[in-house]
Amino acid sequence: MLCPFCAHIESKVVNSRQSSKGETIRRRRECLKCSHRFTTFEVVEKLPIVVIKRDGRREAFDRQKIANGILRACEKRPVTFEQVERIVQFVEQNLYNSMEKEVSSLKIGEMVLRKLREVDEVAYVRFASVYRQFRDVSEFSHEVRVLTQTE
Repeated sequence: MLCPFCAHIESKVVNSRQSSKGETIRRRRECLKCSHRFTTFEVVEKLPIVVIKRDGRREAFDRQKIANGILRACEKRPVTFEQVERIVQFVEQNLYNSMEKEVSSLKIGEMVLRKLREVDEVAYVRFASVYRQFRDVSEFSHEVRVLTQTE
């Protein structure tokens, strides 16, 4: 690690602490040449994930888009923000763990539906109606029948 005071390359770690969410590590370092102390932050580098949309377009993965879609489906429902955040984290974690550089929006939608069904069935049907692009009431009622039969 390059010392910000004298540009010497070697330093020793004096103290390390993990952030509250565990996403970064804060390290206090001491330069072996000038003895000045400085702080560095270590973050795991995440590979960018590209989402392939239904129409073939490609765009960068955006966790906020998933959260917004879930929040719309959960409007006026007894679903907490923490539950929504857990679903988003589940999807994001699975995508990064899969090590795939490109993933279809359909796969992401299915992951969201699976988790949303466990949280709130009305929100599940709302999300499914947009995600699966129901064209008429029969498709909607079919989804509700499938939901009630599997219980």
